[in-house]
Amino acid sequence: MYLIQPVLFLRLLLRSYRMPAYRKRWAERYGYCNGKVISGSIVVHAVSIGETLAVIPVVKALRCRYPYLPITVTTITPAGSECVQSTFGKDIYHVYLPYDLRSSINRFLDQVDPTLMIIMETELWPNLINALHQRRIPLVIANARLSARSAAGYKKIGSFIRNMLNHITLIAVQNQEDGNRFIELGLQSSQLTMMGSLKFHVSITMEMASRIISLRRQWVLHRPVWIATSTHNGEENIVLTAQRKLLEKYPDLLLILVPRHPERFMTTKKLVNKAGFNYIMRSSGAIPSMNTHIVIGDTIGELMLLYGIADLAFVGGSLVKHGGHNPLEAAVHAIPVLMGPNTFNFHDICTKLSKEKGLITVFDTDSLINAVDSLLTNEDYRRDYGCHAVDVLYKNQGALQCLLQLLTPYLPPRR
Repeated sequence: MYLIQPVLFLRLLLRSYRMPAYRKRWAERYGYCNGKVISGSIVVHAVSIGETLAVIPVVKALRCRYPYLPITVTTITPAGSECVQSTFGKDIYHVYLPYDLRSSINRFLDQVDPTLMIIMETELWPNLINALHQRRIPLVIANARLSARSAAGYKKIGSFIRNMLNHITLIAVQNQEDGNRFIELGLQSSQLTMMGSLKFHVSITMEMASRIISLRRQWVLHRPVWIATSTHNGEENIVLTAQRKLLEKYPDLLLILVPRHPERFMTTKKLVNKAGFNYIMRSSGAIPSMNTHIVIGDTIGELMLLYGIADLAFVGGSLVKHGGHNPLEAAVHAIPVLMGPNTFNFHDICTKLSKEKGLITVFDTDSLINAVDSLLTNEDYRRDYGCHAVDVLYKNQGALQCLLQLLTPYLPPRR
């Protein structure tokens, strides 16, 4: 880890050309966070914006149950950091989780001295896990998942992984398949429990509903809108080709295009401009006219708002071999969800949605065009898929309460 630090420095610098936030707060990445945290916190770690969105209801519930306990939320990426700060403000403490260097981790833990550490999904950092174990600080991996591909990789260093897993207090998995993979790697059954997925705990607040109504009135009124979110390299070209073809039949059709990573906002803008579309950037604050073909979503933390004004959604990372992104953020708005075949990151969720006819799988440009066309043409068909999607969401909630019960033994009694 020490030897690869020059590579990490270079990586941060390269990323900072597209996203300047990567140049800031480097000291935090080495555990220097004096004045930014307080001793005795519950520490909740969420890597980036996807995990941060899942952790929001957890942090709010912990704040409600234990108002006297400080909470520190850590992330790794600037996007996750911005989401944490915009959501919680000064109600919690926030820093980057340091790199997994023994000195950096110990420096961080000396300052935070957590009562409990919760890591979302599956972030297995050996030095962090070992340091927490030595200090007898409980570590819970919550909302954990482990794909077959990741498990196969871990098996190559079986004894190392087995020893590391034995230092974890509890792993709360999303489903039994994930749990079985952890057991195969050497986790003891007493360290494992199933909690379901926190991803299902998506909701629309009254404030968000009001903002959606206001934006809909400003932007669209009676024109059809579809949204393509969390797109990766290669997917924008597919979506743009589909939009061009669909405009022939629906000349007032508006596409909201939201790339997955902020550093790709300008790349996407160049693609859209080169393709000859009339477009605006969401960050400009401009209101799309009837001549606007595309709005590029280049802001952080507005995905739920933008989903709210769409008639249907394509969720990216799924037409390329990235594994897909969370379809439930669209489903909560009771709109049809389209995804490609590569959904291994959300296999269980996508299986549930597909089984209940809340998810449509597309495979290429032509199938994407046909699916969007069918949904725009047939309002009943569109409404049915949207209703089925939101039904799946509500039927599978309950993971949050389960997690809170699991955390109770590791926290002081409620006052």
